[in-house]
Amino acid sequence: MDLRKLKTLIDLVSESNVSELEITEAEGKVRIVKGGGAMVQQYAAPGSVLAPVALAAQSAEPAPAPAPAAAVHTVKSPMVGTFYRAASPGAKSFVEIGDSIKVGDTVCIIEAMKILNEIESDMAGTVTQILCENGQAVEYGQALFVIE
Repeated sequence: MDLRKLKTLIDLVSESNVSELEITEAEGKVRIVKGGGAMVQQYAAPGSVLAPVALAAQSAEPAPAPAPAAAVHTVKSPMVGTFYRAASPGAKSFVEIGDSIKVGDTVCIIEAMKILNEIESDMAGTVTQILCENGQAVEYGQALFVIE
C-alpha cells in the first residue's frame, strides 16, 4: 500500500470519531486503531501473520509542568506535516515571540500532502515560545507555540 495513502488514512482516523479502521487489498491488510492518543498500525502481506509496526509513537500527553501565575497554553499541531512560520519563504512570520494574539489568528502553516493548512490560535494571549524551526517536520499533537 502506498505510503501517502497510509498517511491519509491515519490522518482521517486521528481527526474523526472513528476508533478503528481496517482495509484489505491485494498487497495486504492495514489496521489502524486509535486509543489514548497513540496509534497502532499493522500491515501484512497476503498469507503472512500481522506484526506491529512502530508509527509515530507518542505518549498520550506529557505531564504538564507546574503553571506560573499566568495561564500557560500550548498550541499543538492538528496533523502530521511540515511547519512554516510564514506564508512564503521571503514573507514576514505570522507571529514572533512577544506578539499579542487573539483566538482565530493564524500562527503558522502546516503543509500536509501538498496542501497548505493555516493553523489558528485557540487561545488569546502573548506568544512566549516558538517550539519548532521553519521547515521542520511535525507530528500530530506536537507542541508548536506557548501562549500565556
